[in-house]
Amino acid sequence: MKIAFQMDPIEAVDIAADSTFRLAEEAQARGHSIFTYHPDDLAFEEGVITARGRDTTVRRETGNHVSFGARRKVDLRDFDVVWLRQDPPFDMGYITTTHLLDFLAPDTLVVNDPFWVRNYPEKLLVLEFPDLIPPTTIARNLDTLREFKEKYGDIILKPLYGNGGAGVFRLTEGDKNITSLHELFSGINREPLIAQQFVPDVSNGDKRVILVDGEPVGAINRIPAEGETRSNLHVGGRAEKIGLTDRDLEICAAIGPTLKEKGQIFVGIDVIGNYLTEINVTSPTGIQELERFDGTNVAGMVWDAIEARRAT
Repeated sequence: MKIAFQMDPIEAVDIAADSTFRLAEEAQARGHSIFTYHPDDLAFEEGVITARGRDTTVRRETGNHVSFGARRKVDLRDFDVVWLRQDPPFDMGYITTTHLLDFLAPDTLVVNDPFWVRNYPEKLLVLEFPDLIPPTTIARNLDTLREFKEKYGDIILKPLYGNGGAGVFRLTEGDKNITSLHELFSGINREPLIAQQFVPDVSNGDKRVILVDGEPVGAINRIPAEGETRSNLHVGGRAEKIGLTDRDLEICAAIGPTLKEKGQIFVGIDVIGNYLTEINVTSPTGIQELERFDGTNVAGMVWDAIEARRAT
């Protein structure tokens, strides 16, 4: 197949951790051709969805992991699969790319389905499953957020469309900074904030469960660094091997059919204790860590699902 990756520059990725690199590596091993381009190089040109990028070859060699052909413009309808893999922020630039990629259906399979990526971002899709999540409020109004803080005492406050642990604050009992944080965020953007009751089990880890076409394939546990609330790996969290519990499987059984129906082939959910906290569909990670811990070819399972969809 002809595969295009819409992504941040592949020459800058960490080949030991980046999930997009691993997906490209597996695609190449299966004989598929790879083309990469940056979201800024996506365009609608008189009814044609084009991208300016380069044919790409990857290899697992640190410092020499990628080589390119000449830069050229392509019609993305000529590709079998386009991957939507740029990192957030989930802003209007990101949202616009999902609108443009919508035009590729049904000729080209876009993974994950851009319509539902746009309508089901990480911290909003979980609201479809209120019985699985901790007490949660989404609001811009300060009084609403104060009432939530007064009710639950120890809370997490973060930007609704944030990513990677940026802007995540824990406000403990007696903490009086909610007004200052509200002023800070209000000065940055016009988005609401999300407040959730703090789940103490985070000290035991924030579990990333990977689902492929709606089915769980494994998990890694991310342990916060000492003195940290956030467990994200790129802010100092540590990945550990862990299995799936009965509660994890219960959560996956509840959300899996929706993910499969909406074309969300590669998804990473976050589970703290018994609670689902996020459903990551924009640019989930964790493939390489899970493959190292469990010996499972997760990238191969993703491509099996894609190839099956293309065959129907």
